Amino acid sequence: MDYRIEVEKLNVYFDELHILKDVSLKINKNMVTALIGPSGCGKSTFIRTLNRMNDLIDTFRKEGKVLLDGEDIYDPKVDVVDLRKRVGMVFQKPNPFPKSIFDNVAYGLKVHGIKDKDIIEEKVEDSLKAAALWDEVKDKLDKSAMGLSGGQQQRLCIARTIAVEPEVILMDEPCSALDPISTTKIEDLIHRLKKDYTIIIVTHNMQQATRVSKYTAFFLNGEIIESGPTDKIFIEPCDKRTEDYITGRFG
Repeated sequence: MDYRIEVEKLNVYFDELHILKDVSLKINKNMVTALIGPSGCGKSTFIRTLNRMNDLIDTFRKEGKVLLDGEDIYDPKVDVVDLRKRVGMVFQKPNPFPKSIFDNVAYGLKVHGIKDKDIIEEKVEDSLKAAALWDEVKDKLDKSAMGLSGGQQQRLCIARTIAVEPEVILMDEPCSALDPISTTKIEDLIHRLKKDYTIIIVTHNMQQATRVSKYTAFFLNGEIIESGPTDKIFIEPCDKRTEDYITGRFG
């Protein structure tokens, strides 16, 4: 099996709080992996260890290994800026910059030193097309991104993420603030993107997990209770706690 990410015995602490406990998980290339579980069970903390976003919190410390393409991302030699280019992130609430639509998508390219105007224009167009947004915004690229609808803003954030050509896209409940039509557009987009990217999505929505993912991990109280092919997790889970959660008995 060709794994893009391998997490081995990961423990995460904030001060004395033990948030993740001996978490091990392998993430396949070019597949959508869903992380499910009740609020506060460690899902978001987990994905934030995969691009070292937790490093921004002073009290964060971790034990265990996180390997990306076989290399430890917490090795002191790792360039964190480069890592976050390889492992992009889309947040729960759309967070466009207060800039034009064009400048939002071009931002990461410029940060990473691309100055050629033609290359930037081509990348912006390609990324907006890949995010299924080009037809809606091509005539107003110089307009503020803040004028877009919530669903459009979230697709813009996805375009901004893929513009720098990451290997992995982390999505932390990307549809929780969106209406059903926008949610469907994001889910369709995830299906199209998975052939080029490894995608990890945190979701509270059980139906969404079954619709978009091939593999699912169930988190509870900072531990992975069970992981496996999505259809098996939802049709014949091995652990009673998984069954209780997906059938709505708690969470």
